This record gives sequence, C-alpha cells and structure tokens, in this order.
Amino acid sequence: MSRRGTTAPAAVELRAIDKRFGSVHANRNVSLSVPAGTVHAIVGENGAGKSTLMRILYGYYRADAGEIHVGGAARQIRSTQDAIRAGIEMVHQHFMLVDTFTVLENVMLGAEHGALLKRGARRARAELTRLASEYGLRVDLEATVGELPVGVQQRIEILKALYRGAQVLILDEPTGVLTPQETELLFRVLKALRGRGVTVLLITHKLGEVMAISDEVSVMRDGRIVARRHTATTTEEELAELMVGRKVLLRVDKGPARPGATVLRVEGVSVRDRRGAERVRDVSFELRAGEIVGVAGVAGNGQTELLEALAGMLPVASGRIELLDTIIDQSAPRSPRELRRLGLAHVPEDRLRTGLVPQFDAADAAVLGYQGERAYGHLLLDRRALVADCLAMMTAFDVRPIDPLLSVSSFSGGNQQKLVLAREMHRAPRLLLVGQPTRGVDIGAIEYIHNRLIAMRDSGGAVLLVSVELDEIMSLSDRIMVMSGGCIVGEVPASEATERQLGMLMAGISSARTESAQIGTAH
Repeated sequence: MSRRGTTAPAAVELRAIDKRFGSVHANRNVSLSVPAGTVHAIVGENGAGKSTLMRILYGYYRADAGEIHVGGAARQIRSTQDAIRAGIEMVHQHFMLVDTFTVLENVMLGAEHGALLKRGARRARAELTRLASEYGLRVDLEATVGELPVGVQQRIEILKALYRGAQVLILDEPTGVLTPQETELLFRVLKALRGRGVTVLLITHKLGEVMAISDEVSVMRDGRIVARRHTATTTEEELAELMVGRKVLLRVDKGPARPGATVLRVEGVSVRDRRGAERVRDVSFELRAGEIVGVAGVAGNGQTELLEALAGMLPVASGRIELLDTIIDQSAPRSPRELRRLGLAHVPEDRLRTGLVPQFDAADAAVLGYQGERAYGHLLLDRRALVADCLAMMTAFDVRPIDPLLSVSSFSGGNQQKLVLAREMHRAPRLLLVGQPTRGVDIGAIEYIHNRLIAMRDSGGAVLLVSVELDEIMSLSDRIMVMSGGCIVGEVPASEATERQLGMLMAGISSARTESAQIGTAH
C-alpha cells in the first residue's frame, strides 16, 4: 500500500537476494517490495546487511542468488551503469564530487551527451535550471564545488541523480554532516521528490528522522528483514527493540553534574593543520572535573585539529594550554606519550585511521600508546600480560566476541569503538578527549558507550566531547560550545540549548543566542 492508502506499482522489488563474503552471510534470502512515490527507510545494527542490500541494487555487488525487478520488469544489474540505465541512483555518505570542478562540470561528468561539450553544457544548464526550480534545489552552476558548504554539495548530488533520470534514489546516511536547518531543507526536497513520483530508499541510524520523513520502514537483523512497519503505526522504541532484539533506552539517563577543580584551561589557542592552514583561531575555554563539555559543529570547522592539538598530535601555533598545572605552548610542546602520563586519554574521531591497526590482534590494539608501561615488560612485550589485560578490558566494556587474539578487522564497527574506549578509559584518566564516539555505531552499542561516558563523569573525570550528532551532544553534555570557521561562536548550558539555536550557531549566525532569548521571552 502507498501512503495514500491505494495500491501502487512496485518501483523496485528484490526477490530472495542472497549474498556471502567468505564465511560472512551478509544477506539471507531477502525480499523487499517498495511502492513508487514513497520514502522507504531501512534500519538495522552494524553488519545487519542493509548497506550490502542497497549496493546490490545499485550494482556495486552482484547477488549470489535472487532477482531484481524495476517497475515490474526483471533487470540484470551487474554494474552501476546497469542501475543508472534502470533509473536507480545513489547518493553516498561521502559525496562523489570533484572539488576543483564547477557544479555544472560535476553534474555533466560521465553524462556529457557527445563530444561537443558546449552543446552538452547548454542542454545541461537548461535542464538543471528546470530541475532546481521544480524541486527547490537552487545552486550556482558556475560555483566551484570545493568552496561550497556540505549541505549545498548534497543538493548537487541529488541534482546529478535527477539529471540522469533517477526514479529510484538511494540515500546512505544523508544527514550525518548537515546542520538541523540543512536537514529540514533536505526533508522538504524529499517530500517534493515523493510528490512527483520518485521513490526514495533511506539508509539511516537516526530513528527520529525515520519517523519524520518515511512512509514505511524495514528492519534488518543478521542479514534478514525481520519486520516491516508503516511508520505511522510504530514508534522509535519499537524500531530500536526490533533492531537489537531487546529493549533499548533511547534517552541518556543522567543526573546533574557536580563540577570540581579545573582540569583543562585553553587560552587564545590557534592551530594550523599539517599543510599550514589555520584551522583553530583564538579558542579559549575551561573544563572541570566531573563534567562533560560538548563541542558541536559541522565537520571541518576546526574540531578535529582542536582535539589533535590537545592530544599532542599537532603543535600549538599560538596561545597556551594548561593541563593539570602543566603548561603547553610553542616553547613547551608535549608529546602524546607525555600527556598520557599526565592523565589525558584520547579517543580519536577516525578509529581505523588513528585509533587502531586493523591487522593487529585485539591484545596488541588494546595497548597501543601504553606499550611502554612496566606491566607489559621491558625490552620485550609480555604477551601473557597483554592478553590478560585485553581480556579484562573486553569483559568490562562488553566487546564481542571476547577473543584477544582475533584481528581488529574481524570486529564490527561498534565493537572496534568499544575496544578503543576500553583502552583509553581502562586507566581512569583525569581527562578524556573523545571524537565522534558513536560514528558508524549501531543503536545497542550507542546506548552502552553513552552510559560509560556518563559513568566517567560521575566518578570525577572530565570529558571533552566532539560530535556532529546534535542529539548526542545535547543528551550527554553539561555545557555546549559551538565551533564555526575555527572559532568558538557560542556557548550555552545543555539544559537551555535547542536544536534550532545550535544549528544557527553551527551555520555561523552569531545572533542565535539573542534570537533564542527573544523567543523564550515571547513565550
């Protein structure tokens, strides 16, 4: 049934899709029919099979068994070109755009319509102008893509898909890098697409967005579709339970903070990245024991460089950092090893690039950065000590499977993240720097990670939290700072913060606090 209550033809139908990667059975006899002109969400934990299923539909993978029907007709989709010819397009979580090209050049790339580029450009410009007007996707066609905000880049990806004739649009975690205002705009675009008969398949872990925009939702677990619901007849709580197989507490259960002594003081700090570009500008703040301070902002606004400078991975260009009475500045830099000895721990934003070595086993990964400690031997590492310590960490942090000798690459994303958190929190640090703690993590692991961070705060630890997930920032933090353009543009108590207020600050609109105060007074 469609959202209007009448039978609609299936835009796409997957029949008995089966896919293995070696011993991993990613999709198990999956069947799914999606009516035309609807928004259909697909949710599930990490490793549930949802991305594999959509990549089969888009031609990235070929199913071992099963059939794909598009518009009622069987189609052989062996490549992305086969999918595009069938009217299927995909907007990836990480945009597939050439930064140095203009908007027009990016849209035309691979769809030039012949060797005469000027003629193709005239045709493309006219069609894009029509599509932009029809769907509310206005964008400067001559602008260089790399200079545009991520929300605009996403519009370009959608325009590119429509230009190529998409009737089925797959969106993979589309709001991960958007401000709340950009998310609202995206949802308006999706509603316009739906109203004109385009079918949207939405992969997301944000259940609030599922409830807000989808008509139906399918839940995957262990490679199978275990439930299908009309969105209007379900709840976030039911979907979470279906995904995980048990009841999940969706809110963060925490009491008021009891801040103690200042652990970290940052005064006028500026930081340059490894290419010499200034990414953090004159930042000042304090962090006390027993509190979580959240740093909100769209990715790429200096949060990464701030964390890396505080962790000793990047030098301070100007200003100074005071960590537990130790001064860090240009004249007195400190290495990550020295900072760890002072009681600082760091969970990096990219666990596989910076936090782990995928080829290592869990026991080796659990001591990265701490391998010089006496407990692990002197000249040679004591493997028995490593394995025993890793076993204790895995047990305490519910890392599954509990196997210190299993390679890091064999664990799911959520369990890799819990392994990093176990390593960094195992020694009860005075200060924990944590970047994107639940990026790519399923809902069950999110609940666990949040509880551990609150427990650290309640035991007197200080936490500096960087996340692009506003609901995470608002749920966990006691105070919230917002970064835009490398600067802290606002700070609000978490108890008073609203998504709109934070979103405006994230977008660089510094009057957000004033507007919020006026709205509060008006009410």
